[in-house]
Amino acid sequence: MQKYLSNVVKVGPYKLGGKNPVRVQSMCNTNTRDMTATVAQILKLEKAGCEIIRVAVPDMAAAKALGKIKKRIHIPLVADIHFDYKLAIEAAEQGVDKIRINPGNIGSDENVKKVVTVCKKKKIPIRIGINGGSLEKDILRKYKGKVTAAGMVESAIRHIRILEKHNFRNILISLKASDIERTVEAYRMLAKKVDYPLHIGVTEAGTTFRGTIMSSIGLGILLYEGIGATLRVSLTADPVEELKVAWEILKSLKLRKKGVTVTSCPTCGRTQIDLISLAKKVEEAVEFMDKDIHIAVMGCVVNGPGEAREADIGVAGGNGAGAIFRKGKVIKSVKEKEILAALLAEVDKLK
Repeated sequence: MQKYLSNVVKVGPYKLGGKNPVRVQSMCNTNTRDMTATVAQILKLEKAGCEIIRVAVPDMAAAKALGKIKKRIHIPLVADIHFDYKLAIEAAEQGVDKIRINPGNIGSDENVKKVVTVCKKKKIPIRIGINGGSLEKDILRKYKGKVTAAGMVESAIRHIRILEKHNFRNILISLKASDIERTVEAYRMLAKKVDYPLHIGVTEAGTTFRGTIMSSIGLGILLYEGIGATLRVSLTADPVEELKVAWEILKSLKLRKKGVTVTSCPTCGRTQIDLISLAKKVEEAVEFMDKDIHIAVMGCVVNGPGEAREADIGVAGGNGAGAIFRKGKVIKSVKEKEILAALLAEVDKLK
């Protein structure tokens, strides 16, 4: 993969952009004013692999809650703000690690200057977030009322120039549309024009099933082309599901290693065990296990031995039984009802 080498921006302990790893983000769906619920969700997301978390800041009460929330979590906190520059200033004073706000939407140049001043002082980066559904009216008119990739890039450049005018370059950018084509095209275009780190995602991608497909294709294309310093999989679902998909995308492209990789065959007429149920149970058992290992769950002896050679631990099903493999070698055969326990016992032995 050819890496898009952007500038490096620091968010909390993480360096984003350049040759640094792609980091996984998510967003709380709690009321930020409810600190107890918000902290509880963030801690849950941390366990699922969230590395950067964003929360909505719709008013001053939410902004003032940020400091207390930050003290109780362990990952960088991002304040998501629209229109009100005072909320951005308060979020910065509360110690957030990044602010998402578009400088062209917060009123006068003096307002922008106030936000930039506090972010410079506290070394807080600003993410410019362009959404296909909320482009400026004059840009929409220019492109005959249509949301285009070119229009999204033009909007991004406009916001960037506002910050650069104030000598602020601690910037990240996102360009999200609700379809793959415009999203990919917009990021490709922007990557040729700027050298800021890019946060990637397909917005409003849908429920878990459709959203997973949309995000996997869109993000997969961009990541394979080296575009993306951070990513969020946007799903109409529990944010934990976003993290599961995000990590699988990164692991599939061999960009990050985290947790257990489970491969399983699609089943066919040769399958002689309840492979679908077994594969699901294995996946659930190792879901939050922090081991960089590969497990293969295979339904028969045709592909099983070959796949097992690629896996740390594997099973090849037979007639009501299963052969357990370790590093490609059969170590035992067990009855079908014993396969899950025997497989997990071998997993526990691996570091």
